Amino acid sequence: MEFNNVPTPSYIIDEKKLKENLEILKDVSKRAGCKILLAQKAFSAFCEYPLIGKYLAGATASGLFEAKLGQEEMGLENHVFSPAYKEDEIEEIARICDHVIFNSFAQLSKYGKIVADIHQDQNDRSGRIEGATDSKESTNEASNLGIGLRINPECSTQEDAIYDPCAPGSRLGTTLSSFEKGLSEYGDAFNYVDGLHFHTLCEQNSDDLETTLKAVEEKFGKYLSLPQIKWLNMGGGHHITRADYDREKLISCIKNIKEKYNVEVYLEPGEAIALNAGYLVTQVLDIVDNDLKILVLDASAACHMPDVLEMPYRPPLRNSGEASEKKHTYRLSSCTCLAGDIIGDYSFDKEIQIGDRLVFEDMAIYSMVKNNTFNGMCLPSIYAMDETGDVRLIKKFGYEDFKMRLS
Repeated sequence: MEFNNVPTPSYIIDEKKLKENLEILKDVSKRAGCKILLAQKAFSAFCEYPLIGKYLAGATASGLFEAKLGQEEMGLENHVFSPAYKEDEIEEIARICDHVIFNSFAQLSKYGKIVADIHQDQNDRSGRIEGATDSKESTNEASNLGIGLRINPECSTQEDAIYDPCAPGSRLGTTLSSFEKGLSEYGDAFNYVDGLHFHTLCEQNSDDLETTLKAVEEKFGKYLSLPQIKWLNMGGGHHITRADYDREKLISCIKNIKEKYNVEVYLEPGEAIALNAGYLVTQVLDIVDNDLKILVLDASAACHMPDVLEMPYRPPLRNSGEASEKKHTYRLSSCTCLAGDIIGDYSFDKEIQIGDRLVFEDMAIYSMVKNNTFNGMCLPSIYAMDETGDVRLIKKFGYEDFKMRLS
């Protein structure tokens, strides 16, 4: 199928651009000597996991369901972090996740032994499989199984508190004072820990990582130096595949940490993997005139690109400009009943007509994983476009997908 014939609304994953991003990440991983994981919270299109698995070390999850998806569809290293785990899920999580990272000493004390015992059993069993070469067997080697604790270096490098894990009052990660208190109260539990994790960035460059690392070393360097600490996970938010990203500085930061503390380094970007690698194709259903011309689309900010309202975020739109930049300016909206379901004001060189198709770009990330069926809106179909430009259907949604989420 050709791009212009795809029905609307639909997401289209651009496999050529996805592969270009993955090539960059593989190069960084090789040159820095680190491991890079897919953060599924940003991009969970598992139809592409076989491709991603050729370039990355595995996947990371925010809970049981993502962890199961990573295990089933990628089958490489499988990591998980959650602010709190549920008692009836922790054993399954421990069985399918190589690294289980805790947010607090209380959670570590409650579940650390459970995870450690399950991992030890896996180590014992894998030790009896001498010479195993299958990737799923090799990922269960002792060197890849671990328990981590998330730290909060209290170093904010961004302004928006909603995306700042280091903002005052943040629940994410253990501050130094809480860390030291936890050691005195749960010292035995810390013996299970063989790695530390921090995540402080959001769509940022490597200079902010460099700033963060200085704070991490200042506050937690003595703990990183402990013989038991074998790895450091630097989290996500690294916009590595962005055109202006300083990858040389990133590589230098990683090498310095590896050499100084003798640890394996992990990165877990989500956006960088599928940055600019997807589209949302929509059609103009009507045009309303109320002081300005308003396009009513069959796609929705609230349902199909929630970051537009949550961040807020202005998605790039092909062949458009800012309001009043070009001759014809329109407000783009949706056919939901939400008055605030507004995508933004865009301008065009020519007048837009009912039936015209518009293409939003950079729509692979935080779209399919966050969309919803508010107002009974249909979920967009998902297509993939190969390197030749041929588009194939991955999944189509309908009424039953709407109904199954209700009761």
